[in-house]
Amino acid sequence: MTLFTPSSPERLRVDIWSDIACPWCYIGKRRFEQALATFPQREQVEVVWHAFELDPSAPAQGPLSVRDGLARKYGRTPEQAQEMLDHMTGVAAQEGLDYHFERLRPTNTFQAHQLIQLAAEQGLADAVEERLFAAYLTQGELLGDPEALVRLGTEAGLAAEEVRAALESGRYAQAVRQDEAQAQALGISGVPFFVLGGKYGVSGAQPAEVLRGALEQVWNETHPAPLTLLGGATPAEGCEDGQCAVPQPDTADTRG
Repeated sequence: MTLFTPSSPERLRVDIWSDIACPWCYIGKRRFEQALATFPQREQVEVVWHAFELDPSAPAQGPLSVRDGLARKYGRTPEQAQEMLDHMTGVAAQEGLDYHFERLRPTNTFQAHQLIQLAAEQGLADAVEERLFAAYLTQGELLGDPEALVRLGTEAGLAAEEVRAALESGRYAQAVRQDEAQAQALGISGVPFFVLGGKYGVSGAQPAEVLRGALEQVWNETHPAPLTLLGGATPAEGCEDGQCAVPQPDTADTRG
């Protein structure tokens, strides 16, 4: 697991807590990508994904449809819950995402987060996040099924045997729990949640322009621009680096 640390002097680190079961997290991912695409220092931004489970007690395969589960959770009628899903589908479409809640199979995401931890060690965390989001929210894959995770992990570039072994052994379970404990320590109660430069937080799937502004603000505060010399001349004599260079007087004999 990559521990949460501030940015280095040369880079800007962005830590993102999210859950595959969170439709707003996929929207937030796409909006952050849009913000990053127009950020001049984008090549110097390091993105680190962290695990967050909205419902750690969820079964591997939920008994209710997402519509009925939403209605029960918020005390709405099935029709009202469907209106909420239709609204979110419309918002996702504006970001180029094709949500199909009628296919969605509610599940537990603990093993999916372990897969992302494995992917992070190989520089493939973003690719696996993307594949799992699309599988869950668009294609109706059951992410509580380990064999589905093996197949999806290989589609994102991982080796099938390595994925299967990691999931069977639970090798990354503790890393997921550490991410979740860190979120709790930071007071993060909802996702997506972005931490920029180790000290600035942005909550929710903010518009791309808001995220871009946050990137600019944190970059400027943590990476101040060098001073521009005024006066139109090269630097004159002065003292620096703990010493002064004193010109020697002309010792030539000028007597007639």
